[in-house]
Amino acid sequence: MTVRFDAITLEWLGLATVRLEGQTGAVVYTDPGPERAGVLDGSEPRDGDLILVSHDHHYDPDSIRRVARDDALVVVHESIDGSEIEGISERPEDLPFDVERVRADESFVLGPLDLFTTPAYNDPDGPHTNEEGVPYHPEGRGCGFGITIDGVTVFWPGDTDGHDVHDTVSVDCFLPPIDGTVTMDRHAAASLADRIEPDLVVPVRYDTVPETEADVDAFVVDVARRGIPVALDG
Repeated sequence: MTVRFDAITLEWLGLATVRLEGQTGAVVYTDPGPERAGVLDGSEPRDGDLILVSHDHHYDPDSIRRVARDDALVVVHESIDGSEIEGISERPEDLPFDVERVRADESFVLGPLDLFTTPAYNDPDGPHTNEEGVPYHPEGRGCGFGITIDGVTVFWPGDTDGHDVHDTVSVDCFLPPIDGTVTMDRHAAASLADRIEPDLVVPVRYDTVPETEADVDAFVVDVARRGIPVALDG
């Protein structure tokens, strides 16, 4: 799926993997992979200038290598430790790229790009907990990313429920997860879009693997009724 919006081109590749390209040529990827879920589909573009990894579930060194340029910067949440992830032995610092760790409450400039982060987690009193009552995404273990490319701010909140902090962000394009299994569902995502009031909503993290099945058509109708444009393809 490719969407052209103002000065950027946005391509959703499955799960939380999104490729963003500005008119000036900067290329950003959010949460690349894993390929075992059908993301990237064996392709190796190696064109990413900036790779953003929100939390350990989306940390996949092989997929990072497939999308990153040799001189890419990889930005990961501070909690990610590859040694704790099944089937992965490389820590972010072992990758052959420049790597920066970030907290979930930062804002900074990376060359021509502006970046900010927000907390991403499941409410322990909410529906997204396991049988022991532990959140699938505990607080302090992940972040969302806002990235400004050529004057357009795109916001991927990460694998998360909706939180009050999201109401304070100012973004042009909102990329909400809508699966409802381990993140906000389509109803919560539509409500959050209504509060953020972006110029465009592009839902992600749905219908890629069985546990992410969602009624995207119902989501589109819900958001459109609130007067917010939604794109599923372009």
